[in-house]
Amino acid sequence: MRKLLLSKWLGAAAVALTLAGCGTSREPVTLHERNAVPDSLSQWHVVEALNGELSLNEGVVPYDLNTALFTDYAHKLRTVWMPDGTSAEYGEEDFNYPVGTVISKTFYYPLGEDGSVRRTDDYAQDFAGSGLNLSKVKLIETRLLVKRADGWQALPYVWNDAQTDAVLEIAGEAKRLQLVSDDGSGEAFTYVVPDSNQCAGCHADNHTQKAVRPIGPRARHLNKSYAYESGSENQLAYWQQVGYLSGLPELVEVPHNVSYDDTSVSLDERARSYLDINCGHCHNPSGAADTSGLMLHGGEHDLRRLGVCKPPVAAGTGSGDRLFAIVPGSPEESILNFRVESTDPGAMMPELGRSLTHEEGTELLKAWIASMPGNCS
Repeated sequence: MRKLLLSKWLGAAAVALTLAGCGTSREPVTLHERNAVPDSLSQWHVVEALNGELSLNEGVVPYDLNTALFTDYAHKLRTVWMPDGTSAEYGEEDFNYPVGTVISKTFYYPLGEDGSVRRTDDYAQDFAGSGLNLSKVKLIETRLLVKRADGWQALPYVWNDAQTDAVLEIAGEAKRLQLVSDDGSGEAFTYVVPDSNQCAGCHADNHTQKAVRPIGPRARHLNKSYAYESGSENQLAYWQQVGYLSGLPELVEVPHNVSYDDTSVSLDERARSYLDINCGHCHNPSGAADTSGLMLHGGEHDLRRLGVCKPPVAAGTGSGDRLFAIVPGSPEESILNFRVESTDPGAMMPELGRSLTHEEGTELLKAWIASMPGNCS
């Protein structure tokens, strides 16, 4: 039943792209036991390098987020797959994903005509059908989250230079890269692939339970249109149609974040969506940063807890000698701005997942705080 629904909604072109080309059969997605995971990503048959593309298997559905976590300007191809006959149960904060769900996130950079690794927000040249054109991108890593009976398992796979396969690297890895901007200037940095334990630094957003779980594919992040092969459609409605989501309320009742660079919506909505996905997994009442008293998740409405005129719990290098998390009208006096702009490991926030400053994101937060009325006198 699942395959019939997927064929119907993906359309003939997308179904053709899930095959290994020219009528060649392709093995279905293969689950592996927690203690017997393969060394190669290709053995999962979720996303594979085939015929010049990073190809999605049958039933593997791509998705996107309204605003994504910043990771050193890397682009990301996200997918979800669930065993036949199962679906996730809708929840406003979290979905209850069935055992056997495989969520993948592939990090990559577009390539320039000269083969340089590009820093760009242009996704137009990345895709070939429902996969990635390997001649136009540099693959870095693919992270899997696999739902087991006892919880989620995080598995980092690092791509080889030939882009033929990715290898399991439990201990993580570091890659030296240079990003080239549109003006031709370059910036060298170290891209860090987290180890399996570091994955919990973000994905265990309940510090008491310490359980890894997805933080991207939630209702407010997924509530947007996606350009599927069969046409653009709301992602949540699409998941419901292909049998991957049950209990979905009317879309007007579903919360949603906005894109941080969408200037058609308010500055406050953009900044809060940016903070929610980049900071809210730790800065929430149950998160690892709960003792800071600074709550940056999307559900916080108390200005003091949000940081307005809030002094830090502990001073030090992380405060930049500034007195309050947010000083209305004065981003240059706000600890929040200092920490998101810093690349000093002792001060930067988030602590994991980046080596560079997200210039567009920090400019947004500057404008947001500069627009706030009042002062901390």
